[in-house]
Amino acid sequence: MKTDLDTLLTALYVKIDDELGGQRCLGRPPRLTDSELVCLGVAQAMLGFRSEARWLRYAGKNLTSMFPYLPKQPGWNKRLRAALPLVKKAIRMLAADTDFWFDNHWIVDSTPVECGRSRPTVKRSDLAGWAGYGYCASRSRFFWGLRLYLVCTPAGMPILWALANPKMDEREVLQAMLDVDARLVADRPGLLIISDKVASKEFETDLALRGIELLRPSFKREKKRQGQSLLKSVRQLIESVNDTLKGQLDLEQHGGRTFEGVAVRVAQRILAMASAIWHNHKTGAPITRSLVAYDH
Repeated sequence: MKTDLDTLLTALYVKIDDELGGQRCLGRPPRLTDSELVCLGVAQAMLGFRSEARWLRYAGKNLTSMFPYLPKQPGWNKRLRAALPLVKKAIRMLAADTDFWFDNHWIVDSTPVECGRSRPTVKRSDLAGWAGYGYCASRSRFFWGLRLYLVCTPAGMPILWALANPKMDEREVLQAMLDVDARLVADRPGLLIISDKVASKEFETDLALRGIELLRPSFKREKKRQGQSLLKSVRQLIESVNDTLKGQLDLEQHGGRTFEGVAVRVAQRILAMASAIWHNHKTGAPITRSLVAYDH
């Protein structure tokens, strides 16, 4: 099987249509099905089109053989925002269809998702009250927006993800994520979570009650913890997952201006990464988190 964008979209369409594609009971069926919509969203993220207008012009010239009908920009935007639940299900479905789903080693990290810079934008934005000011340590500057919390396997396959106000405590966000999908933890005895940020005695106690072990850096005033050599080798892996989302999938240039718009555009990029990992795994590609074959 060839590893290219057309092959990926074909396999993804069949997978989503067979397992998630539902039939509408009322009204006239849409000319662009939900499965086609999600595949087009993945292609947009893969090819790096930040502008919806430019993307629809490109797709109208180059992808009509696979997608005969394309809506106008207002219809595309409306359909994409309404497809957020389907995109979330697709991410989980692809993750569960790989061997990575059964990995009992999880990596936890968060990264800023900037939504505005000017003060007037902050005041007038529909995201006011949901987004907030936070600090980006990697760039040594403050930002206004959200934080993306991602729990993934060492291969980069997303397991859990959430968007939260950057002022919220990272431990509280992770605990809430584990509470929502408590069955995931229960089905994985001996689960190890690796993080280079999240740490406190209360938090570790809570994880221990869930049957989870936390691997983190040692504090300055505590004895050296076990597994520190493993943590050093994993830190680069944690950063590389975020680099895939930001560098190759343009996470920071999402273009969302509303709650639904930001959420679905972030989910769109997570799904694109999950789709590439899923397809590379199925085709036996040597590097599972490589997007090179799909970004042109």
